[in-house]
Amino acid sequence: MVFSSYVFLLVFLPLFLVTYALTPARLRSWTILLGSLLFYAWAQPAALGLLVAVIVFTYLIGGRVLASAGRVRWTWLTLGVTGNLAMLGYFKYANMAASSVNSVRNVLGFDEFTWTQIVLPVGLSFYIFHAISYLVDLHRGAAKAPRNIIDFAAFVSLFPHLVAGPILRFHLLADQFRERTHTPEKFALGAQRVMIGLSMKVLLADPLAPLVNAAYTAARPSADDAWLGSVAYTLQLFFDFAGYSHMAIGLALMLGFRFPENFLDPYTATSITAFWQRWHVSLGTFLREYVYIPLGGNRHGLTRTNLNLFLTMAVGGLWHGANWTFVLWGMWNGAFLVLERVLSKKFGRPPPPAWYAVPKVMLIVILGRVLFRSENVAHAGEVYRGLAGLNGAALTPDVALTVTPERLAVMLAGVAVVYGAPLWNRRAAPQSALRTAPQYALIPVFLLAVATLAAQQYAPFLYFQF
Repeated sequence: MVFSSYVFLLVFLPLFLVTYALTPARLRSWTILLGSLLFYAWAQPAALGLLVAVIVFTYLIGGRVLASAGRVRWTWLTLGVTGNLAMLGYFKYANMAASSVNSVRNVLGFDEFTWTQIVLPVGLSFYIFHAISYLVDLHRGAAKAPRNIIDFAAFVSLFPHLVAGPILRFHLLADQFRERTHTPEKFALGAQRVMIGLSMKVLLADPLAPLVNAAYTAARPSADDAWLGSVAYTLQLFFDFAGYSHMAIGLALMLGFRFPENFLDPYTATSITAFWQRWHVSLGTFLREYVYIPLGGNRHGLTRTNLNLFLTMAVGGLWHGANWTFVLWGMWNGAFLVLERVLSKKFGRPPPPAWYAVPKVMLIVILGRVLFRSENVAHAGEVYRGLAGLNGAALTPDVALTVTPERLAVMLAGVAVVYGAPLWNRRAAPQSALRTAPQYALIPVFLLAVATLAAQQYAPFLYFQF
């Protein structure tokens, strides 16, 4: 089930909220768990068993972590983390490993070995990270143990973050499962975030999909194909994923939970470092706490710090998918982060003005996203050839068919929102979610988005694939 569907908006969500409101406070984790399992099973019932297995395995190991000390405690943590990563590795990366081995065998003149493709369970990358954060937080003493397995299962399966994040560390929600408030103001604010998110997804992201798909499936994309498709993809990805995050945060607020923000105006960043502090913040924070710092962080000199930074971004790239394009994309970002750090240490110049820095950062982001969007490295090479003008300049016929005045208008509207919304938010004083006109102005936009859903084909959020 996806948030941007009628069955979720008109059936599941109203019924769930009514049931949740009628449930006594001490039993609400049960309601969350059962509703979340239904939400998950609707999308992929065959994968429900794996989700339950991860919950039970992690909870039992967590109990051993809490009950032990010293080296034994460390051994239980290692077992739990390794077990979770093994499940992630098998379901997400076994196909990639088999394909890579067969490629090597082909080069060496051997026959390929037979391999049956494994289907990736929806949301696996996200709930495995939630499970790992639980074990690490218990080991570090950063959070109290949950009251029972129902609270823990509700944390892992909580439907607002189950299939596409945000990635939440256990200690951020542990206390909220023990006690949280429910107020009309909180519910109204959550509803507004849901309306904003759905509008971003349906009105600004989905209309660009045909153009992006045409540009990125062209065998030899021209310069116009490649640049228009890449810019459109940059907008589509932002409004799709940030829209999803708005909805997740809003749904959580309606249930009384407070999630941290996942996007902080990333396209206005004036450095690559700042960009990664504002884009997919929950993943960046997770990687910093559970990968970068355990590798040594910045505690062993500049060279080791840069290596740790580069490796962390490569891991982040691999987390996105079992494809060398994601690994290269992670390395691309890691290389620019290291370069920026080295140049800053060497020259120590003041930050450049925004009119120069923002377009420079966006150019690096757009060029990197070619790897992120392409199906394989060879096709990414073709897109780069297109960007360089080596495949001609004019739009190819298939791409030209998708370049309509309406889509160009959506792109302009998207740019206006990306750069206008931060200015608006900085100048607007905080006001009640229940009493101000701008919030009520969201309602017709939301209704337009809901009506537009009827004219759309099934369009899941882009991050569902991860």
